[in-house]
Amino acid sequence: MKRSPTSLGLVIAVIAAVSFGASGAFVKPLLESGWSPAAAVTLRVLTGGIVLAPFAFLAVRGKWTAVWRARWRILAMAGIGVAATQLVYFAAIQRIPVSSAILIEYMAPLLLVAFVWIRTRKTPKAVVLIGSVVALAGLVLVVNPGGSGGFDLLGHVFALGAMVGCAIYYVVAARPNDGLPPVALAGFGLLLGGLALGLVGLVGLVPFTASFDDVQVFGNTVGWWVPILIVGVVATAIAYAASITASEMLGSRLASFAGLLEVVAAAVYAWILLGEALSIPQLIGGVLILVGIGFVRSEKADAAPEPALVNPPTEPLEVQRA
Repeated sequence: MKRSPTSLGLVIAVIAAVSFGASGAFVKPLLESGWSPAAAVTLRVLTGGIVLAPFAFLAVRGKWTAVWRARWRILAMAGIGVAATQLVYFAAIQRIPVSSAILIEYMAPLLLVAFVWIRTRKTPKAVVLIGSVVALAGLVLVVNPGGSGGFDLLGHVFALGAMVGCAIYYVVAARPNDGLPPVALAGFGLLLGGLALGLVGLVGLVPFTASFDDVQVFGNTVGWWVPILIVGVVATAIAYAASITASEMLGSRLASFAGLLEVVAAAVYAWILLGEALSIPQLIGGVLILVGIGFVRSEKADAAPEPALVNPPTEPLEVQRA
C-alpha cells in the first residue's frame, strides 16, 4: 500500500523529533562537568555540520546554481534557524526557569497559526483551532513550567525571541527547495550557524567554557567527545536533515506541530536513560499533543496554501527574520 506524501512526511517528522529529543540526555553530562550551554551546543552544531558536509557536497555536485539561488535561504537557516534561536534561548534560561523558556519557545506553532489568520484575515478551520488548544494543553502538562523568583521581563522577551526564531526555522525549512536537497540546506546551515555561534562565544557575548575531562554517561566513564559525537550525529545531523525534509513535505504549520513531539521524546529519554520520573500529567500531555497533531493533520487537503513568513529568497533585502 502506497503512503501519501503527508503520511510519509509525518513519519519523517517523528524521526526528527525522536532524534532531536535525545540531545538533552547526552548533553546533560557535559553541562554537569563544567561545559556552558553555548559551548556544548556550538560543538554539537559544528559536529553535525561536519558529518553532513560530505553528503551535502555530494548532493549538490553539478547543481551549484541551486546553491546560489538558495543562498539567502541557507543564510536564514544558519543565522536564525540555528544561531540566533540558540543564542536567545541561552539568554532566556539564564534569567527564567528552563521549563518556562521551553514552553514559550515551543508555542511557535500557535504563532504560525496566528500569522496566517492575520495575513489572510480568514479564521482558521475549526480542526486547526481545536488542535492548537489541545496541543498547547498537552505541552503545558509535559513541560510543567514554573520556578521560584519574580517575573523577569527581559528573560521572557528572550524566550519570545526563541519562539519567533523557531517559527521562522519551520518556514525557511518548508520553502520550495528549488533544486536544493534538504541535506544540503541542513549541512550548510549547520556549518555556517556553528561558526556564527563559535564567533559569538569567542568574543564573549555568551558564557563559553568547556572541560575536556572524562564525563559520566549513564553510569559509565567516557571521553568528553563521546556524548558530543552521539549528539552531533543523531540529535543534530540526522535530526536537522529529517526535520527539513519533513517540513518541505508537510508545510511549516503541520511540521511545527509535529515538532512538539520533541518535548515528549526528551521526557521519555530522561525517564529511560536518566531515571527521571515520568509523571501521569506528562503522559496525558503527550497524548494530548498527539491528538492536537491529529486535528491539524485532518485539515482538508484542498485548503488554501499557507502564506510565507519569508519572501522568496532571491534578493538580500527580501530576507525577513522575525
